[in-house]
Amino acid sequence: MARRKLSRSVLILAAAILLAASFAFAFWPRATMVDFGEVTRGAMRLTVDEQGKTRVRDAYVVSTPMDGRLLRVEVMPGDPIRKGETVVARMRPANPAALDLRTRGQAMAAVEAAEAALHVAEANLEAARADADLAQADLERTERLAESGTASPVALDRAQNAARAAQARLDTAAAAIEQQQAELRRARAQLIGFDDPGVYDAVEARLGEVMPIRAPTDGVILQVIHQDETTLAAGSPILVVGDIRDGLEVVVELISPDAINVQLGNQVDIENWGGAASLSGVVTRVEPFGETKVSALGVEEQRVTVVVDLTTPPDDREGLGHGFAVEARIVVWSAENALKVPSSALFRNGPGWAVFVLTDGTASLRPVTIGRDNGSEAEVLDGLSEGEKVVLYPPSDLADGTAISQRVIEP
Repeated sequence: MARRKLSRSVLILAAAILLAASFAFAFWPRATMVDFGEVTRGAMRLTVDEQGKTRVRDAYVVSTPMDGRLLRVEVMPGDPIRKGETVVARMRPANPAALDLRTRGQAMAAVEAAEAALHVAEANLEAARADADLAQADLERTERLAESGTASPVALDRAQNAARAAQARLDTAAAAIEQQQAELRRARAQLIGFDDPGVYDAVEARLGEVMPIRAPTDGVILQVIHQDETTLAAGSPILVVGDIRDGLEVVVELISPDAINVQLGNQVDIENWGGAASLSGVVTRVEPFGETKVSALGVEEQRVTVVVDLTTPPDDREGLGHGFAVEARIVVWSAENALKVPSSALFRNGPGWAVFVLTDGTASLRPVTIGRDNGSEAEVLDGLSEGEKVVLYPPSDLADGTAISQRVIEP
């Protein structure tokens, strides 16, 4: 009986010890599982990223030079053209328009007024010619008297001045005649219409001729605005041409806080344009005028246009044309040997920044001084050394001195 009681006590004691060990193991403090990053030294840069589009630097809009009928345009977008040689369109001049009664009455009145003004100018010319003849005769008579000593030198000077003034009035009157003749021709030109058979016959001789319109520059056809035959007024656009190989550039619209950091000469990487490798460019112009644009979220923003010149050879960007969407990364700062830390390790600690550094298996809180931050890496100015391990995305309950270990990702 005593042996049985002793055995039961041993079993109870063993069970109690096992239960206590289980509770101790369950509630024993464990190291916090975290991810680590490393403080490294190397190249770093800060970029301004924005969507952009390509455009031809010197795009020409070919327009109709006069009123007429545009024949069907045979060229297509992408066709090569040569300046002054390639015929891009053809048109026939339109018939002269007939004048309505009111316009014709005004034109006839203008002709009559011009004719009357011409008669006045002719009369003034005759009067000026008579005055000039009289002044010249007086001058010759005074000169003879001055030679004989009868006329004084003062009288001779007066006669010479009077002769010069009369000649100037004669020249003015002659110029007025030419001016009034030009006004009369201009007024008569307003009367051109269907009821002027003489003028119409002269114009009609050229109405059936087809006038070719040639390319203003080398390049390709970018856009055909009017393809079919139609009647157009003078100055109507027909098509757009330009040089894609040597005249292509990228236009990026940046919000004004980002545009302030962009300077002329900044290097630009052009990505997501459709090719395997990125393209290179350089900022050539930052426009000083900002425009209000509405974003996709309906927010009004001040946008500034930045122009980027492509420096990649045309053979390395085959297929890139006018109006294509691209992604531009403008390098506003770069360093070749910067001490950097992953941005995900940084967190606010009062007015400054801090990180958790791995020190003998525990997290050590350390304030740091940060320079530029590009979103993935931050420049370290003070507080860290190359090769140190830092905690990435530190949890909110992580404290100084807490035991930490590397999180293991199971496959």
